[in-house]
Amino acid sequence: MTVGQALVEFLAHQWTVDGDVRERTIPGVIGIFGHGNVAGLGQALMESNAADPEQMPYYQARNEQAMVHQSVGYARMRRRRATFASTASVGPGAANMLTGAALATSNRLPALLLPSDTFATRVADPVLQQLELPHDTSVQVTDAFRPLSRFFDRVERPEQLFSIALAAMRVLTDPVETGAVTIALPEDVQAEAIDVPIAFLADREWHVRRPVPEAGPLERAVAAIRAAERPFIVAGGGVLYSGAEEALRRLVEATGIPVGTTQAGGGSLPWDHPAYLGGVGATGTTAANRLAAEADLVIGVGTRYSDFTTASRTAFQHPEVRFVNLNVASFDAYKHGTQLPLIADAREGLEALARALEGYRVGDDLRERMAREKAEWDASVDAAFEPSGRDRPSQAEIIGAVQAASDPRDVVVQAAGSLPGDLHRMWRVRDPLGYHVEYAFSCMGYEIAGGLGVRRAAPDRDVIVMVGDGSYLMLHTELVTAVAEGQKLIVVLVQNQGFASIGNLSESVGSQRFGTRYREYDEVARNFQAGAVLPVDLAANARSYGVDVIEIAPGPDVIAELGRAMATAKASDTTTLIHVESDPLLGGPDGGGWWDVPVSEVSSTPSIQEARAGYDEARKAQRPLVG
Repeated sequence: MTVGQALVEFLAHQWTVDGDVRERTIPGVIGIFGHGNVAGLGQALMESNAADPEQMPYYQARNEQAMVHQSVGYARMRRRRATFASTASVGPGAANMLTGAALATSNRLPALLLPSDTFATRVADPVLQQLELPHDTSVQVTDAFRPLSRFFDRVERPEQLFSIALAAMRVLTDPVETGAVTIALPEDVQAEAIDVPIAFLADREWHVRRPVPEAGPLERAVAAIRAAERPFIVAGGGVLYSGAEEALRRLVEATGIPVGTTQAGGGSLPWDHPAYLGGVGATGTTAANRLAAEADLVIGVGTRYSDFTTASRTAFQHPEVRFVNLNVASFDAYKHGTQLPLIADAREGLEALARALEGYRVGDDLRERMAREKAEWDASVDAAFEPSGRDRPSQAEIIGAVQAASDPRDVVVQAAGSLPGDLHRMWRVRDPLGYHVEYAFSCMGYEIAGGLGVRRAAPDRDVIVMVGDGSYLMLHTELVTAVAEGQKLIVVLVQNQGFASIGNLSESVGSQRFGTRYREYDEVARNFQAGAVLPVDLAANARSYGVDVIEIAPGPDVIAELGRAMATAKASDTTTLIHVESDPLLGGPDGGGWWDVPVSEVSSTPSIQEARAGYDEARKAQRPLVG
């Protein structure tokens, strides 16, 4: 077999086993062909398709970065048990996947990357798109994947394929190590022949590790929880990846401990559960943030404690706060200097805690406080969702209309801009996998491609992609892929003529929304601040791809029309884009979180001077969080 043929057949026989669930680890390959892979992996995929179309399905993409986003979206919906492989050509094809690699690794989500490389033999040197560095001619574009990948290797000789492929699969299926896994494939080696052991091509199972907590750390964690007066749980993505949402529910119902979620942990509890106070941190709710600030013990479950989760280390204000960090990865379990790490699978750890905490329950005062704070926040969201009758509604009104038209099992997909914050605070999640916001890398352009990956993983669910015009313009071409495959997406495109999120942030740091508006260039002022609104028609752009488009004109009935448009889109079998304009200056309810974005210490601009004074004041609340 050629190296390409052997790799394709090898991947077709890899299986992930998680308890009683067994599924294909790599259910297909997403690719764009160029001279680096058309005669290696390309021919291997063609022949595999001819022999058995189900063995290793090939899917066509329009952008290499988007291929990886699709894989990540799929992997999250499959709870990290499966992902796609992505193949790209030499040079720019490979380089275009770098952003996707960083996103996968940042999110701790598996993605198998197969970038092509230049000739290993160097028989033709330099080849088209080869990177030439005089000080080190061995360095190529694929070497840029090294710091972005949890595993990287290059198949420079055919014989290396066997050990490299097996090592790659181990990392891909390891809940601690997983992320971007990169196998660089020189274009000549892909097409070279090699004798392949039959054992290499046989079915192989990769059993997901679910380690249980050790007795000593568990005993110390339980003692700390029992001694706490105001414990608080931060539920992260690890809860969902381990299928631990039921274990979390049983624990909080037995103990009464309140819960706030990270962006990745959205769905760990349904929004109306009495113990669930909403998102926590910089984009959190007042309910979660107030109780987090008073917590004397924080129980982090499957969270990596990003700066948004900790509100840049201002969220937890109790002077003697301690941290019990339950995480399968010691890297995350030891964060904030805790002396109470609990290194275990989230589900196994929560079940062990529930058994050991039998009879423990928080006081009535805390439970009553939870109910009051939750009711107050829910009322503020209800008010924000209420239609205002403005020609251009707030983003909160738009979210409310989309929420009202959605079904419990629908999946909302988002990644960047002001929408993640508003969704974290206000989207009412009713299903564990119904909230899909990529916020570890917060990559503009993820939404449509990631949504397509979600749809591949869950074809029985409606996937609602909410995207601003700025993110849409970054990467919208996978709409063509959705049309080509008949994959249904509902895309709600919120047009606000610029970068609304950074515009708000710019204003808060005194920079007066400089460079954040979509305007014609002012030749006199040499900026984009006051020019005419751009005559760009994004609805026409989507329509040109073959997408069904519903345009909602500004007016007092926008929200009612949006509800009707959502009903039409949900009744359709094809991808529908709903175009609606919003007013970027209208905000939703504030959850009281803070985010550390430094302001210039020296400036001649009064607004920046004022912002710096506010920044210095806010920083006084930051704590080292050595717990």
